Amino acid sequence: MVELKTDTSIDAMYEAGQVVARTLTAVREAADVGVSLLELDELAHDVLRAAGATSPFLGYRPSFAPTPFPAVVCASVNDAIVHGIPDGYRLRDGDLVSIDFGAKLNGWAGDSAISFTVGTPRPADVRLIDTAEHALAAGIAAAVVGNRIGDIAHAIGTVCRTAGYGIPQGFGGHGIGRQMHEDPGVPNEGRPGRGLPLRHGMALAIEPMLIASGKDGYHEAPDGWTLRTNDGSRAAHVEHTVAITEDGPRILTAR
Repeated sequence: MVELKTDTSIDAMYEAGQVVARTLTAVREAADVGVSLLELDELAHDVLRAAGATSPFLGYRPSFAPTPFPAVVCASVNDAIVHGIPDGYRLRDGDLVSIDFGAKLNGWAGDSAISFTVGTPRPADVRLIDTAEHALAAGIAAAVVGNRIGDIAHAIGTVCRTAGYGIPQGFGGHGIGRQMHEDPGVPNEGRPGRGLPLRHGMALAIEPMLIASGKDGYHEAPDGWTLRTNDGSRAAHVEHTVAITEDGPRILTAR
C-alpha cells in the first residue's frame, strides 16, 4: 500500500532529510587516508544523537539478513556495492567509498547515499561516480506527477547502460515515509510508461547502483549483508529521498 503524504508531512520529512544531509557531509569531510570505517560510523552516530534523531539502520533485520545490522551507516568500499558493515578497515589512497545513511526524526524517515574517492582519485572512478550522479538526476527529473515508476527506472537505466556500466538486478529504490522501506519499489532499469502512476504526496528513495565492468553479477559476502561485484570491479551508489509534488520533484535530502 502506498501512503500519500500531506504537504505538512513532506515538510517533516524534509527535516529528517536534512539530518541525513548534514551527517553525510560530515562523514565525507572526515573520510581520509588512515581513517577507519568504524570512526566514520561513530561520527555519524554523534551527528544523529545531536539532532535528536534515531537510526533506521541500526538493528534493522530484513528477511534476507542473518543478523540485525550493527551500525548507523552502510560503508561500502571498492568492489562492495551496498550494505557494507563498518569495521576496522582504514581507508587507503585511491579507495572508492559509498556511504548510505538514514535518520528518523519525529516519526519520519530520510535516506540518502553518496560515493566519493579518498586521496588520489582514479579517472575511471571519477567517471563512474559522475555517471551515478547523472543517473540519479535523470531519475529525479522523471519523478513528476503523471509519469510512472517505469519512467524513473528507464531514465536511470538509460544513463547507466549508455555509459557501459552494469546494474545489480533485484536492488533499487523504494517508497519511504514513516518507515525507511515502504511501497512502491523503484527499479534502476525498466520500461517507460509502465508501473504505478506518480501522484502528489508520494515519497521515494531513488538510488542508482552501478558496476564499473558493465557486468551485472554480484554475490553476498560471508557477513550476510555486503553485496560485492562478482568480478572484483568497483561500484558506486548514490541516493536521494524525493517527494512527488504538483510543483515538481522536491529533494528532501539535498545537501
